[in-house]
Amino acid sequence: MRARTIILTAAAALSTAALACFAASAIAAPDTIDPVADAKAFRKYFTDKFPKVKLNDFVNGPYSMNADMRKQWEDMEQFPPYEFALEAGKEMFSKPFKNGKTYADCFSNGGIGIRQNYPYFDEKEGNVITLELAINRCREVNGEAPLSYMKDEMASLTAYMAYTSRGKPMDIKIPNDPRALAAYEDGKRYFYTRRGQLNFSCASCHVQSAGEHIRAETLAPALGIMNALPIYRSEWGGMGTTSRRLVSCNSQTRAVPLEPQSDEYRDVEYFLSYVANGLPISGPGSRP
Repeated sequence: MRARTIILTAAAALSTAALACFAASAIAAPDTIDPVADAKAFRKYFTDKFPKVKLNDFVNGPYSMNADMRKQWEDMEQFPPYEFALEAGKEMFSKPFKNGKTYADCFSNGGIGIRQNYPYFDEKEGNVITLELAINRCREVNGEAPLSYMKDEMASLTAYMAYTSRGKPMDIKIPNDPRALAAYEDGKRYFYTRRGQLNFSCASCHVQSAGEHIRAETLAPALGIMNALPIYRSEWGGMGTTSRRLVSCNSQTRAVPLEPQSDEYRDVEYFLSYVANGLPISGPGSRP
């Protein structure tokens, strides 16, 4: 995101009213929480702003908005930079733990084709469960050490699991539980709240300035941004997880990053995934 280099002047002025409207709804009273209306408004904002972009194409981020970038991306997809992660992830997924079990024993449908159902709200526990968290819990219950949430093995595993769900529509549920609604609302509030030395929110770049340029980079729209994760980023020189993406966004706006898989990060993933319901899983993805 390289937010330290951003000079948001005219672009910010053009979008302030829309962003203010979203931000105001983010602090609504609990009895007015309406995820269905939020998702409808969220989608309308982006389809109105980018009328030439097909709805399902938003999951391709900046490649949906720039013809030259799209051509480069389509060429790159012939030999995708994340292919090494897919191969490693598939091998890790099928390799038995020391007790003889595998990841398939921890997930519905043997862990194949389920990415679109994460994150979900666990009503017994009262918390949002992401795919990354579920993977480490699977490891721990089978006597294995947890993986780093930021890259390497976790990125490879989630890349493989995402790949088995490619094309499936995001399908995030918010159960009829006030705690689930609160988690959704907390994630939405985090997304729209400004923080850090630059006083940026997640929405400053991915709603207000989506499609704008920072040097050679095009800011991705928030709609469908979770569908492409995990991603290979040229900037990173490797794969990164959803956790890494959230932590790096905080760092680049000179805010203090939270711990990976903190409540706040899991809730914002819940919010962004829910408002992308119906859009296809496209991960693993690649970005500049």
